[in-house]
Amino acid sequence: MVISMAFCDAQNLTDGLRYSLEEPTGTARYTAMSGAFGALGGDFSALSINPAGGAVFLTNGGVLSLAILDRENNNTYFGTDTRSIDTDVNISQAGAIFVFDNANNESDWKKFTIGVNYNLNRNLSNDLFFQGTGNNSIDGFFLQQAQGIPLDLLQLRPGESISDLYDFLGETEGTSAQNALLGYQGYIFDPVSDDGGNTQYTSNIASGLFNQEYSKLSEGYVGKYTLNIATQYTDDYYFGINLNSHIIDYSESKLLFEANNNDGSLVKSVVFENNLSVLGSGFSAQIGGIAKIGDQFRLGINYDTPTWYTISEETTQFLETERLVDNQVLTERINPRVLNIYKDYQLRTPAKIGASAAYVLSEKGLISFDYNYKNYAGITFGPDADAYFQEQNRIIENNLQGASSYRLGGEYRIDRLSLRGGLRYEESPYQDEELMSSLEGFSLGLGYNGGNFHFDVAYARAEQSQKQQLYSVGLTDSASIDTIYSNVVLTLGFSL
Repeated sequence: MVISMAFCDAQNLTDGLRYSLEEPTGTARYTAMSGAFGALGGDFSALSINPAGGAVFLTNGGVLSLAILDRENNNTYFGTDTRSIDTDVNISQAGAIFVFDNANNESDWKKFTIGVNYNLNRNLSNDLFFQGTGNNSIDGFFLQQAQGIPLDLLQLRPGESISDLYDFLGETEGTSAQNALLGYQGYIFDPVSDDGGNTQYTSNIASGLFNQEYSKLSEGYVGKYTLNIATQYTDDYYFGINLNSHIIDYSESKLLFEANNNDGSLVKSVVFENNLSVLGSGFSAQIGGIAKIGDQFRLGINYDTPTWYTISEETTQFLETERLVDNQVLTERINPRVLNIYKDYQLRTPAKIGASAAYVLSEKGLISFDYNYKNYAGITFGPDADAYFQEQNRIIENNLQGASSYRLGGEYRIDRLSLRGGLRYEESPYQDEELMSSLEGFSLGLGYNGGNFHFDVAYARAEQSQKQQLYSVGLTDSASIDTIYSNVVLTLGFSL
């Protein structure tokens, strides 16, 4: 395989949003209460929203949580319904806390705590498949990529291989020229003129109906490693700060199969595959506070800075076409066997602010409410001087919006057993909610406290609808997708 140090013009709004959204996944107790923990603390995943919660812990301890995520997609594409399911198992949380009481009983500063925690911010595993018969072809994608590119750049020179030319175009012209090369060598289009300076092309696929199957398989996650430092002042105030290291590990494979029996079509079928691998690392910080109002009320406030990511990407492509020549079917397989390695780019996800309140009924139970706001229009690609990123940032600003999330959770204790439940509602990050609806969900859970250990289990379910566009240009038809997220979390913790 040839490795190409290419430059890319492919990052877009979808990528920025993928790494900016979050899920209330972590410990089972946190999940069972739909993440409504901003004013409570005392839970490891609560540290991920309000760092002051670290000072609520009374003793040293550690926790490990395992999550089973089931994602069911119900898809409709040109009137054809399909269903796809993906199940993934992850460590959703792991952490430890150390409590240091102040030996000076006269001091108002009662204690400080140091915690380390890993939390799964978002599981990116998905299996998406849909099919249908439309009237737009993949030829539109390749034609738009090719128009304006001189024919001379798409033709092989003596002794030059597809890999050589594909590599060269990636280093000098970018991904559009590479896509144009695939389409030209796969006979999807021909030049209007055989002159080497020709920049206009015409399709070899006639208009009509097209049977299409589209699949997108993805794996990966967005995770956050946290160093938490918190303190308690008098009996009523808690303050904390988080220093966070973020990681992105994501891969996806998109495959389109298209076939037609249209009169005049030279090309009868197309298989187009695109593979993407992403690694990223980032940094953010959080500050927060919790105040007791009397014996029963708690108020919380928190602020998350933007997360500053540095991201690297690699891609590979493959194209196969079948064409009819003199009543014979000829197959063209265009496999450059080139790994495109792109220059690292920057991504800044938006800041978040939150406020929360809780009512604690002695040892019997509690009810808690969290509100958070994040302006997704603030997602920004960099370097700032890059013209392509400037255009993408304008698109993001014109299409995304600020969105609020609301979480309500409750817990009731019966001796050592705890019963839990929660509700969540998250507004769409899109100005046009047909592209992605608001999310609604609920959660349930049980917990058993054995003294020095506790075991918890939770189930959470949420629903959301969105549009999946096949390609950004040319073949821009979309499928309607209704997704059901089902999450089971198991947690085992201990205290010393």
